[in-house]
Amino acid sequence: MLNLILDCRMIDFSGIGTYLQNLIPYLNKEINLIFLGDKEKIKKYVANESIEVITVKSSIYSPFEQIELPWKIRKCDIFWSPHFNVPVLPIKAKRRLVTIHDVFHLAFSGIYNYFERNYAKFLVNSAVRLSDRVITVSNFSKQEIIKYTGVKREKITVIYNGVDTNIFKKYDKKDLKNIIFRYNLPEKFILYVGNVKPHKNLKNTLLAFKIVKEEIDDLSLVIVGKKEGFIKEDIEVFNLLSKDNDLQERVVFTGYVEKFDIPKIYNLASILVFPSIYEGFGLPPLEAMACGCPVVASDIPVIREICEDAVYYVNPYNPMEIAKGIISVFQDRNLRERLIEKGWRRVNKFTWEESAKKHLEVILEI
Repeated sequence: MLNLILDCRMIDFSGIGTYLQNLIPYLNKEINLIFLGDKEKIKKYVANESIEVITVKSSIYSPFEQIELPWKIRKCDIFWSPHFNVPVLPIKAKRRLVTIHDVFHLAFSGIYNYFERNYAKFLVNSAVRLSDRVITVSNFSKQEIIKYTGVKREKITVIYNGVDTNIFKKYDKKDLKNIIFRYNLPEKFILYVGNVKPHKNLKNTLLAFKIVKEEIDDLSLVIVGKKEGFIKEDIEVFNLLSKDNDLQERVVFTGYVEKFDIPKIYNLASILVFPSIYEGFGLPPLEAMACGCPVVASDIPVIREICEDAVYYVNPYNPMEIAKGIISVFQDRNLRERLIEKGWRRVNKFTWEESAKKHLEVILEI
């Protein structure tokens, strides 16, 4: 059986962690997976008690990983990095596979300092050069990778992410009551799922909400995700909140939310607003659709690719237009119902089982 070493240091992260958590159960049946990372963290997501884990303690992006990884990665058929922070020194793997979800670090390089900017550029270019195959999650990301690295397009395979509809689904109202109390959720709210990094565009969401709350009484904005602690958090968000008492009262930061509670919050929300100006894929709109929550989202190429006509599109750079979209979807019952119906149909095209099959095809090909 083919031996594949998989870097799982990011298994409990959002985004890449979700990707790993959902693919591993399918792939583990077909190939011999050996994991790199923290065994206790990995065991939470892998049912097999006899998993083999190579302990790696160095953190992502650190220079120390470039010393530790070549030493720890033993002979194997394939080494797979689910992020662009690949080992740049020679390793004992016969072949290499990398997943590059997006090239945000290159597209928005101006927000990073000189060292961060150049180190990211070095790692991304090393990832495409050293790997036998590159997987990415959208045609948009494929074009971006080609644009910033010059890699030949035939080296890149696009495989969409999936949505676990056993978790992201409609719940009975009685199953939602404890969630309201646990996270101190208001009765009527629009939802934002993400962090406070500048490209997530929370600032314009808050400016839009200031307009919306003048039109719709008793409506709140609930933000799922950590408020602080990101490397490039959006300071303007905190400045805006600190100067507006009314906004502070109507904006709820949940902080960390348990994995199985997020779908229930989607169920409780009136609308998901997804104003991001840059994504490699964008899972939250699909997760919301699976839960019957209509979506107002950025009119950017990758969201058009993934969501097609199942969301209400707005200009993410214009708070007035974001507000107009929220108000329209909130007040127009027929529009809401159309979006919800289109959402059901769209989300069914994205399954982790299909994604895993395509990943396996690539793994067996290289």
